Amino acid sequence: MRNPLSSDIYHSRVHPREPDIRGDYFRDQTAIIHATPFRRLKHKTQVFFSPQNDHVCTRIEHVLHVSTIATTICKGLGLDVELAQAIALGHDLGHAPFGHIGEKILNDLAADIGGFIHEVHGLRVVDKITRHGEGLNLTYAVRDGIVSHCGEKFQKTYSPQHEMKDLDAVSDRQAAPLSFEGCSVRVADKIAYLGRDIEDAITVGLITRKDIPAVIKETLGTTNGEIIDTLVLDVVNESKKQDVISFSGERYELIRRLKDFNYERIYNHPLLLKSDQTIMALIEHLFLHLERLYEKHEREYPAYEASQYTVDRYFGRFLENRKTLYRNEPVKRALVDFVAGMTDVFALESARAILFPKPL
Repeated sequence: MRNPLSSDIYHSRVHPREPDIRGDYFRDQTAIIHATPFRRLKHKTQVFFSPQNDHVCTRIEHVLHVSTIATTICKGLGLDVELAQAIALGHDLGHAPFGHIGEKILNDLAADIGGFIHEVHGLRVVDKITRHGEGLNLTYAVRDGIVSHCGEKFQKTYSPQHEMKDLDAVSDRQAAPLSFEGCSVRVADKIAYLGRDIEDAITVGLITRKDIPAVIKETLGTTNGEIIDTLVLDVVNESKKQDVISFSGERYELIRRLKDFNYERIYNHPLLLKSDQTIMALIEHLFLHLERLYEKHEREYPAYEASQYTVDRYFGRFLENRKTLYRNEPVKRALVDFVAGMTDVFALESARAILFPKPL
């Protein structure tokens, strides 16, 4: 398999850097791992918000699963492992707290400024928000993989787009990656969460292993490890037959059935839907609180430091450290950026402090 663009394009950076011993893509991996948004992933939701059970998957575990799965696919197909790993480690840096329900409410709150899509926001995180607004200056190939990873769209076959694109102009989930490694991460993302979400649902008692459809258990497996092994081997064997990243027809139909099962029995479970309403109200309350705070103080940064609330002080520092970024942007974009960067734990603690202040 050969990627459609030149090596110079894939390795290019917004701000050129002298090469070092690590190589471009491994260098990107280290930049991502050392970034604050990556560390926050350990306290962000995968499916079950703010999990107290150490055996329930968090966002940081998910990206590590995606990295190992994408690595195996790329090894099997002779692709660039370090590029796939870098994309995988950075692919979910744009996620809001509380997973997809957090994304939904932020999208609603930001409707008048273009909405909120975590893939698109992920590029903004690595380019403009991280390191006090300086960004990570990642390679074009990794940035493209992050903004194009689209974890929600299920396809049988994935192949790279052939024309170079303006990554800053991407505003939806329609853009395909520009590399086979990016396509491998898109496939790995789905393999990683379908089986693991079943394991977590069993752990928290939403379903039992007996509930899994018999055809899934017989053909894909009954554990996350078995499902991953079956699907990875299927992708490698099928992709070797053609110049695309692909599932076999049989396995793809089973994945669709597994996805439908997960939506019916897990993602739309009454307990999760009930908690979703609480989470939406919580995020909206935090957002409106910070919006009123900004209307009161604007760019008077010492005023934020004088607040009794930790979230107010952090918000003031967030704005002050990114003066250049927000000079020509609507304040609502700064609000979205700040709230999206919160962990589940910090969002819960902040809302609790605002709603239930300490007694005098």
